Amino acid sequence: MLDTSVDADQEREGLARDLVRAVQTARKEAGLEVSDRIALGIAGGEAVAAALEAHGDFIKDETLAVSLQADAGEGFVSETEIQGDAVRISVAKAARTIFDDRSDRLRVQRP
Repeated sequence: MLDTSVDADQEREGLARDLVRAVQTARKEAGLEVSDRIALGIAGGEAVAAALEAHGDFIKDETLAVSLQADAGEGFVSETEIQGDAVRISVAKAARTIFDDRSDRLRVQRP
């Protein structure tokens, strides 16, 4: 017989995938390019916090986030419901660090 039960880690992984989809939607609504690096904030209940803790690196990799905060930060904010929980997502184009040949220094280029 096939076991169709879902354990806690599988639930967190599924929620992380749902969060990735919601972030991609927020990126599109914010008018960001697919290749833009972002600063990402995600706020929600205990299940969201557990998914961020367990799968934060996956979420960052899939969404091209250079940072991930466990609260909705600055930039475009989207509110949605995922698996029955209210979730706030903030996305902002991240600053780029570039090398300045004239001064032999790194400098930050703001979006």
